[in-house]
Amino acid sequence: MDRPLRRDAQRNRDALVAAARQVLAERGLRAPLEAVAKRAGVAIGTLYRHFPERADLIDAILAEKVAFWAELARQSLEADDAWDGLVRFLERTCEMQAHDRAFTELTCLAHLDGRAEVNRLVAGLVERAHHEGVLRADVGPTDLAFFVMANARVAEADPGQWRRHFHLMLDALRAGRPQGE
Repeated sequence: MDRPLRRDAQRNRDALVAAARQVLAERGLRAPLEAVAKRAGVAIGTLYRHFPERADLIDAILAEKVAFWAELARQSLEADDAWDGLVRFLERTCEMQAHDRAFTELTCLAHLDGRAEVNRLVAGLVERAHHEGVLRADVGPTDLAFFVMANARVAEADPGQWRRHFHLMLDALRAGRPQGE
């Protein structure tokens, strides 16, 4: 049976998670754990006591990000207008990519736990936009995944250009545009 952590141990764990959020956002999922421990103000041994494997710490951070992303998709699906909901979801996703390297890497991981829920919600966004006739008929959830992946590369190359790229890509998705082969 797991005992609750002592107050100081809980404080250290909370500091490590907060530091990991910042460091991974700045440097990505492969950031050195020493940088996380230093940012948290603890020794590396303290980090490993709380998170014996790198994956344990990363999972704690990514679980939060996936939950946030799924909630964004849910809220977008509930928008009064299908196009507005789709745009809100894509724009907020792309904006987060521009400011959070860990989130950028997350959006490109197809096998991640919790990703199935986001995929199901995105399929709902696509279906609703098709039903309302605002999204090109030949655009599907996979195209939106590629949209997000392309934005990830733009944000990595020049974080200041993601919004321009976003609007160019968005124009290509709107119904009534010429369709490729």
